[in-house]
Parts: sequence; C-alpha cells; structure tokens
Amino acid sequence: MTILILVIGVLLFIGLIISHEFGHFIMARRNGVEVEEFGIFFPPAIYKRKTKDGWVFSINALPLGGFVKLKGEHDSDKQKGSYGAASLWVKTKIMLAGVTMNLITALVLLTIISLIGMPEVLANQFKVASNTKTNVSKVLVGYVEPGSPAYKIGLKSDDQLISIGKVGSKQLKITSASTLPSLTKSLASQKVNIYFLNNHKLIKKTTTLLSLSVVGASQSAYLKKIKSTKLDCLNVTSPKGYLGITANQYMLERSTWAAPINAVGFSIQATVVTFAGLGHALGGLGSAIAGIVSGNSVVRANGVCRATSEVTGPVGIAIILKDSASLGFTFMLFVIAIISLTLAIMNLLPVPALDGGRLWMTLFTHAIKKPLSPKREEAIVAGSMIILICLFILITISDVHRFL
Repeated sequence: MTILILVIGVLLFIGLIISHEFGHFIMARRNGVEVEEFGIFFPPAIYKRKTKDGWVFSINALPLGGFVKLKGEHDSDKQKGSYGAASLWVKTKIMLAGVTMNLITALVLLTIISLIGMPEVLANQFKVASNTKTNVSKVLVGYVEPGSPAYKIGLKSDDQLISIGKVGSKQLKITSASTLPSLTKSLASQKVNIYFLNNHKLIKKTTTLLSLSVVGASQSAYLKKIKSTKLDCLNVTSPKGYLGITANQYMLERSTWAAPINAVGFSIQATVVTFAGLGHALGGLGSAIAGIVSGNSVVRANGVCRATSEVTGPVGIAIILKDSASLGFTFMLFVIAIISLTLAIMNLLPVPALDGGRLWMTLFTHAIKKPLSPKREEAIVAGSMIILICLFILITISDVHRFL
C-alpha cells in the first residue's frame, strides 16, 4: 500500500509541473502567441515528439521543473505570433498563468484535505476553531538513537507509540509527544513494557530505560560539543531522552463549511513561513560568499549550513514523498499541496530564469520604453540560470548528507 501511495505521489508531483506549464501553454495559445515546445523537466532531452499542431512535446533529464518555449520570446521580437509582439497585458497573463494554476491546485487540494483531515504541522496553525474537530491523534517515533533502549527493542521511525509502564504495573497511555519526555523521566532506570504499532500490528516489548545520570552526562557532553565549536548548525545528534527517541505528534483536524477558509488561511500562513525561510537561506548564502571572499572558513561553513538547511531539492523531495507515503494518502496529498503552493511562491521571485523575474524584466523595460537586446536578455537569464544550477548542486549535496 505504501508503494502505491508513493507512486501516486510521484505522479501527482509531475502533474504539478504539467499543470504549471499548461497554464502558460493555454494562456499563450488563447492570446495568439505560438508555442514551439512544451517540456517536462529541463534539457537535455530524453524524449521528443512533434504534434500535429506543430509544437514539440519533450521529457527531459534535469528534474528542476518544466518549460514552455514560445515563438519570439525576446521582448524585442516583433514578428506575428511571437511573445515579443504581444501586449504587456498578454505577457503578464502568460507569465502569471503558471503561478495561478499552482495556487488554484494548492487551494483545491487543501480544501479537500481539510474536509478529510488536515495535518497540524505549524505552530498555532490557522483554523476556524468552531468548525474544526480532531479526528486522528497519534504519537509517532521520529529518530531512534543507535544503542538506545528503543533501538534494542526494534522501534523504528513512524512506529506509533501506544503506552508505557513499569513491568507489573498499570500501562500509561502515550497521548502527546510533548509529555513523553516527562513520562519516561518518571520511569528512568526502570524495566518497562512498551506497546506500539508497526505496520498496523500491535507489538509489546520490554526494556530498561536509561538512568538520570546517563542522560545527564549525555546532555552535558552534547552542550560541551556545541560550545567547543563556532558553527551555528552543527551536524551532531542531541540526546534523545530516557527511551532514546524523538517523538512527533501526528494530528488530523477535520472541518466542513470552514474547509475553504482553512485552506486560504493556511496558505497565507505557509507563505509567510516560506518567505522567512528564504530570508534565512539568502542570509546564509551571503555569509557563505563573505566567508569565501575573506577566507574565513567558519563564516563560510556557517553560511553554507544556514543556506542549505532552509531549503531542499529533488533528493529531499523524493525522501519527503517516501516518508509521507508511510503516513497514508491524506498526508501524501497534503505534501503535494504544499509543494504546489511553494512552486507558486518560488515562481513569483524576481529571478530572471523564473516566471516572476521574466515578468519584472518585462515591466521594467516597458516602463523605460527600451526593450533589452536579445543578447543582453539571454545573458541575464543564462546568468541567473547558472546561479540556480549551482544552488541546485549545493542543495542536492546537502540533501544527500542530510537524508541519506
């Protein structure tokens, strides 16, 4: 079942790219601008076929998005049916069509999810409280510390914790991830029974929790290691308490008439969080460049760490899709909705290689009444594309270290 959900998730992800590019495609054709190629992902091409209408459909190798190639894409092009010859209003509609498609897709998916059960993933997540009811609440295992009591009894990531109790005593239900540390602390050094679900199968295991002194020493060693380095984001494993795990609260909250309102409110909230993350990433990138220029290795390492920890690439997305598949179809759909919203946000950024950047370039040249020459326009777009590819490589390397 998990594999089926993962396959559906991958197909839906590709569908987001297609829907984005279809927005450009249909808007261009409806406004008299000829389409030369509709591409999924970026070249080099893996498959190409010319349609009876004269445009080329292609599937390409680099999973960075997709593209629609229009006739005469330079603003200085004036031949009939070209993008350059179109009015400013038509150009604006074409550039914003992809973003609009992704935004509509995200809102529709989030509305459906809110009707089924919206995962709670943000602090103080937006919801109409009077029309929202929790219909699923689970405590799931996150990271398992090697050699810990949890590791020894075979607890794995995404197992659902049910209860814990001293051998021979009453079992205590585990209802909240936030209260688990205090619960295990009260049973420190004791032999306990733990009930958990693994692939919907109830399992009982017996183990002895770590002592106060062991966990205290681990905490002291961790703090000492952090203090001994000047790095802001150290890749070390913090202590995982008396059981040896981190726990995640998995909640689904269902609404009826408020579902569309929840979808819009969550989208606004997620957009703010996304821009905050981008701000940190850009700040980290600036620090990395400053470190390279100044030769300060600590500043450079901090910058790279901050920049890459706030974003993810194809490797990270693949891992997230795989992990979300194990949580069921609803959570997978939720991840796809978030990706769709993120695509809309990213394509509004003033980066010339993206829709938003192309639009800002068009508005600027129209305002000064002097279109860029094809050579200069291509240089600007190519330069920004090179920067994006470098970031893509850096983020991919970071994803490999982070997730694999």
